[in-house]
Amino acid sequence: MNAHVYPALAEKQAEHAKWRQDIHRHPELGFEEHRTAKIVAEKLESFGLEVFTGYGKTGVVGKLSNGRGNRAVGLRADLDALPMQEKNEFGHKSVHDGVFHGCGHDGHTVMLLGAAEYLAKSKSFDGTIYFIFQPAEEGLSGGAAMVEDGLFTDFEMESVYGLHNWPQLPVGEFAVCEGPMMAAADVWDITISGKGGHAALPHLSTDSIVAASAVVQALQTIVSRTVNPQEPAVLSVTKFHAGDAYNVIPDEVKLSGGVRTFNPRVAERIEGKMREIAGQISEAHGCTASVDYRKNYPPVINTPEETRLCADVARGLAGEDKVDDKTTPVMGSEDFAFMLQERPGCYIFMGSAGGLGNGGGGGCMVHNPGYDFNDEALPLGATYWSRLAETLLPAS
Repeated sequence: MNAHVYPALAEKQAEHAKWRQDIHRHPELGFEEHRTAKIVAEKLESFGLEVFTGYGKTGVVGKLSNGRGNRAVGLRADLDALPMQEKNEFGHKSVHDGVFHGCGHDGHTVMLLGAAEYLAKSKSFDGTIYFIFQPAEEGLSGGAAMVEDGLFTDFEMESVYGLHNWPQLPVGEFAVCEGPMMAAADVWDITISGKGGHAALPHLSTDSIVAASAVVQALQTIVSRTVNPQEPAVLSVTKFHAGDAYNVIPDEVKLSGGVRTFNPRVAERIEGKMREIAGQISEAHGCTASVDYRKNYPPVINTPEETRLCADVARGLAGEDKVDDKTTPVMGSEDFAFMLQERPGCYIFMGSAGGLGNGGGGGCMVHNPGYDFNDEALPLGATYWSRLAETLLPAS
């Protein structure tokens, strides 16, 4: 890594790694991050920040002001772990079965804490920085909960910024783009009801399994045949639940899955076609269908000016050839999107693949049972946050 890390933050790497590994060892699920939130609040207070708790139940906001400027910005990290079993065997392995920091939020938390500590000492900015530690990113809409609890009405900020480690890039590289960066995430359930009966006498039943199987096949044609090929979209069936016995045709089948899009109009078209297909195919098989389609996370949409500024900051740290500012958006989702609906801002990927100490992130992508955040990335992430704040709120 040849990036320009602030020396004061490079010197803190070993200490920050201990913080990170402690959080990794004690992971907590969304809206249950009581221990993690307490650690964050205590550290922020020790740095001299004003601390506010209870936003989104377990969220924490730290306020740091300097100079006479009245401008303010928000920097956000996420706190929660995943409901996964960890397969690593190192000393900081999760002590909680079925709960695991498999996405690197432990690293995100510590990088932002590192920046708060640095900026509180350096006072190298003019204005107010809100350090936002958000709960429940993993599917529970903690970002929306913080917004609903008054994040942007209680703390007036002009823009807001997020960051995610990205093991597909080496430490020292960044990727970002203007406009859609990550997809909207919708979820759905389809219940197909028929008339159950004895499997040896199928003519006396209306077979919900046959109808549901036909629906699954037809759903696969929606993206390929009704969505403009230039509009990215994914429709996945992830659950097929039916029956309890070898010799019984069940009354009901429940299908579930998800839809990922960047364009709300595309999502609306997919939803409409899903309802049409489920209803008509089920009817053709003598069954009925009900569709429950729910909009979960909106797309992450980076605003142009803020994205260009973040890319410039990253280039200043990593070098011109280490920042892809036209990266291909990913179909994953992020509830930082709710904050970007309220304020302009940017969400950036920071490389985390590499190789010392804890295995360089485990050598795998996030949400893998062998993943671990790469502690080599901690000084660079904290430096990025610090430099971004200094650029947004330059000292007079």
